[in-house]
Amino acid sequence: MLSGARRSAPDIVKPNLPTPSPLIIKWHAFRRATTCWTNSNPRFLPALCLPPVDSAAIDSAGCIPPDILEGLKQLDLFGQQIPVEYGGLGLTVTEFARLSEAVASDPSIFLLLAAHQLLGLQGLLIAGTEEQKYRYLPRLANGDWVAALCLSESESGSDLTSIKTQATLSEDGDTWVINGSKNWVTNGSIANLYIVFAKTKMEDHKGQIHDRTTAFLVEREFEGVSCGQPDDKLGIRGTSTCEVFFKKTPVPVENVLGEVNKGFNLGLDILNGSRYGMGGLLTEVLKKFIGWATEHVVNRNQLGKTLKDYELIQEKLAKVTSTTYAVESMTYLLAAMLDTYEDPDCTVEAAMLKVFGTETCWNGINDCLQLLGGKGYLKNYPYERLLRDMSITMLVDGANDALRFFIAFKGLQHIGPLLSERVKGMRNPLNNPGLVFKTMWKRRNQAKDHPSLNLGLCNNLHPALEVPSKLLEYCVLRLQYASEMVLTRHGSEMLIASVFCHDAYERVKAHIINLENAPFGSNHVNYRTIASKVFKNKGYFLAHPLARNF
Repeated sequence: MLSGARRSAPDIVKPNLPTPSPLIIKWHAFRRATTCWTNSNPRFLPALCLPPVDSAAIDSAGCIPPDILEGLKQLDLFGQQIPVEYGGLGLTVTEFARLSEAVASDPSIFLLLAAHQLLGLQGLLIAGTEEQKYRYLPRLANGDWVAALCLSESESGSDLTSIKTQATLSEDGDTWVINGSKNWVTNGSIANLYIVFAKTKMEDHKGQIHDRTTAFLVEREFEGVSCGQPDDKLGIRGTSTCEVFFKKTPVPVENVLGEVNKGFNLGLDILNGSRYGMGGLLTEVLKKFIGWATEHVVNRNQLGKTLKDYELIQEKLAKVTSTTYAVESMTYLLAAMLDTYEDPDCTVEAAMLKVFGTETCWNGINDCLQLLGGKGYLKNYPYERLLRDMSITMLVDGANDALRFFIAFKGLQHIGPLLSERVKGMRNPLNNPGLVFKTMWKRRNQAKDHPSLNLGLCNNLHPALEVPSKLLEYCVLRLQYASEMVLTRHGSEMLIASVFCHDAYERVKAHIINLENAPFGSNHVNYRTIASKVFKNKGYFLAHPLARNF
């Protein structure tokens, strides 16, 4: 399925995106992970049978207690996305996202499971042979084994083209020998199976030797595998992160993951496919902070009235609530797309969720800390610990600045072939006067920043959303115009294109603000209305996307 984000850049908006349906839990899959089902649960998910989690103790000790790990095993939470035939729960992406919200009560526990499933064993699900899957997945599903991804290195980060770890085939052709080390390996010291990316040699048809990348399944018990001291991290201190060393480590040829010299694309697939999993963590943490901030401003008196009566307080809390709703909606829309379509291409959408969601969460936490006042600066409250925990989210799974370029590049890469003939004609106006005149006539309103809002998006939405639909149409049309201008003026000069797209983004954002505050009224009234509902409900009050979609 073609990415909706890429398609919307030059094309007319089409109402073919799925919406998340109310979640119908497969009881047979959840029977060990949940208590008795009850429809009275407002969060539409039974409480997990985990032992009491002392997140402060986990943060202080720098590890997750054995009884918590055993509880995770008994609930089969290590095998959420492993197919049933290999001993896992076989959850859909939507079910996984919903369960992640419950697990995200402690970010260290969330990251332990996410690194195991979204990074560690994902390569095995994507490219593993049936023999490899039956050999490893059952043990990974029941938690007896933990998986870890060994990709990043100190000098190259996650750039697969620059890694230094080498794998050499033995003379008898039965064994690969790996030498090198990997940094920032999450679950490194507790993992039993490492997915290791190493450089291998390839000879082309001319006899020339080239470096390529190959992925290997390396067991902890293989000779030459060792771990360094755990990294002393700022946050998520309960997870194990360390350097892993491979010194003349022999790996059987049957443990090659995928094809020899074809590991580069597998590595990209793993990284691109893991970003959707962060949405549950982000929304859960934001909802926690909204609840804490609400409790504080409702009960705190200042200058003769409670903080909740001040308009600036109402506006700040309403903004955090509205952006949390946006992150939650993006999470479950993306989950529905991944569940609905066969072989979906949602890498751009996942990158968008990661960038927008992590920065929204960081800014939302900061706003809530301001509302909490001096309490937010004390270590005997959970606020500073969660602030430290969430600081990593903008760096893992691709730094946000790099993902911004990725989003812009993928969009331009898609529309380039669609507009190639028009762009060629516009670059040669003397030879194509008819095309130039026709195009300029169509663009006359766009050039004046007054595009014709004729996409008809409002026809597919609730009547109350007519104004927001027009704002979205404006953004889509301006993005289309900006994309065409970039390709016409700069062609394949992607560095210039990325700068242009950034400027276009700032311009569109400014115009959206003007539109919101002009003919459609001010948002101050809306902020007060939202804030009053937050106060009334003592926290985040919106229905979960899986509770209803109307």
